[in-house]
Amino acid sequence: MALSNETREKLKGVSTATLATALFKRGFRNQFIQDVKPLRVRAESMVGEAFTLRYIPAREDLNGIEVFKDPEHPQRKGVETCPPGAVLVMDSRKDARAASAGSILVTRLMVRGVAGVVTDGGFRDAHEIAALDIPTYHSRPSAPTNLTLNHAIDLNVPIGCGDAPVFPGDVIVGDGDGVIVIPAGIADEIANEAVEMTAYEDFVTERVKAGQPIIGLYPATNPANLEAFGQWRKERGR
Repeated sequence: MALSNETREKLKGVSTATLATALFKRGFRNQFIQDVKPLRVRAESMVGEAFTLRYIPAREDLNGIEVFKDPEHPQRKGVETCPPGAVLVMDSRKDARAASAGSILVTRLMVRGVAGVVTDGGFRDAHEIAALDIPTYHSRPSAPTNLTLNHAIDLNVPIGCGDAPVFPGDVIVGDGDGVIVIPAGIADEIANEAVEMTAYEDFVTERVKAGQPIIGLYPATNPANLEAFGQWRKERGR
């Protein structure tokens, strides 16, 4: 099921922390991509369906610079075929010793309308990528070309990225904390629950700042707090 504009907009306004809790309630414990961080924190969350690229360890006789002459090379083809609004997610084997991509390829993705780029490896030209108008996540900067260690082998297949399973079409959300993967079939219900959770968390934050103890408030085990929350929502139109 394709990601609707309504769900996309809902997910842009919630945190990966809230989404992780909603997923945990359904038994999903391994959806947060480990050890990646944003090159630049942005005002709203990155949201898009996963389009994947898989790397394997490079073999020297198959991974020379001449491979880029092939228009079907998976990395180059991925840059030109990742759909607008999608997030390119790369399985770089959690190895940042060689770059997964650089500023020219990420610029091309930006111009094509891609919603973001994630790798569990590294980017070269990291300072230039950080300045681009596209959300990007990686492990750390890395200058060497991907060809030195990585062989691009598959496009749009199930991958592991930072120990999280990513299937094509899964919904990817990234914020200042990192990136989480929502299975496509439950994206709508997770988005709806996250919006509700965010409203209550905002209410709780106001109360805590005003000096209220968290017992009975977070989680809401005291019915009086739920009544107060209902009134708070009416007053704020939430």
